[in-house]
Amino acid sequence: MPLLETGLPDLLYRGKVRDTYDLGDRLLLMVATDRISAFDVVLPNGIPEKGYVLSRMSKFWFDMTKDIVPNHFIGLADDPEALGTLADHPRIKTLPPEIARQAMVVKRAERVDVECVVRAYLTGSGLVDYKATGTIFGIEVPKGLVDGSKLPELLFTPTTKAETGHDEPMTMAEVAGLVGAEVAEQLQETSFAVFRRAHEYAAGRGIIIADTKFEFGMRDGEMILIDEVLTPDSSRFWDAEGYAPGKSQPNFDKQFVRDWLLEQPWDRTPPAPALPDDIVAKTRERYLQAYERLTGQPLL
Repeated sequence: MPLLETGLPDLLYRGKVRDTYDLGDRLLLMVATDRISAFDVVLPNGIPEKGYVLSRMSKFWFDMTKDIVPNHFIGLADDPEALGTLADHPRIKTLPPEIARQAMVVKRAERVDVECVVRAYLTGSGLVDYKATGTIFGIEVPKGLVDGSKLPELLFTPTTKAETGHDEPMTMAEVAGLVGAEVAEQLQETSFAVFRRAHEYAAGRGIIIADTKFEFGMRDGEMILIDEVLTPDSSRFWDAEGYAPGKSQPNFDKQFVRDWLLEQPWDRTPPAPALPDDIVAKTRERYLQAYERLTGQPLL
């Protein structure tokens, strides 16, 4: 059964996928549920094992990129060795196993209210804007690009961090107006650095990371990487073997769900239609394949 609700005490924030709880002492418990969203709407049924993949894949990338930028990750909630004395925290000790396996203990930070989107290929909302305006959210790119075209250089296309509804594109000037020019520059450069590390690594394992989004926070005056990182929820993972510009790419992410939804008579406002069993099963398989392909380890 997918984990759709967690229902623990001291809920701090419930997002589309994550339930975040206050552990005290500037620590949080972040539970990746099996909820799935598309077009900023949470679907009525979830994907079994999805939160398990998200929490462990985030750990994998946090470990790989911590030399580039510090992050909020302390340990998985079911990993007493990583947690050390925190494993005896009364909230963590009493976590139901089905929640602990999908939860991370993290440092609390003040979130920077900018979604840091990095694009290496033209697809998704960037493709929609390119078709409409000839640019990607105001950034000049060559003419004649198609769905899946590799961009000449990495693009930083930040958006607002909307609590409800759709995130809206931001210019770098707007980001600077919100957080200051120095932090805005740091957001872009750090996003590019983490993306390049991951993109190069994934390419060696037959996966193209087409785009992703990062979130950052401030803790003790230092910018750190927070939330999830480089998961099939926050990124587009394409199978390099079947890659060919001009079509929807074979993928290991939730584009499979988006593609199904686009074929339905749905206007992208709640409530969303429920996913059929075969779409749920195939999406679950894609998430598990992404983890295994990238880490070299089976998850189940």
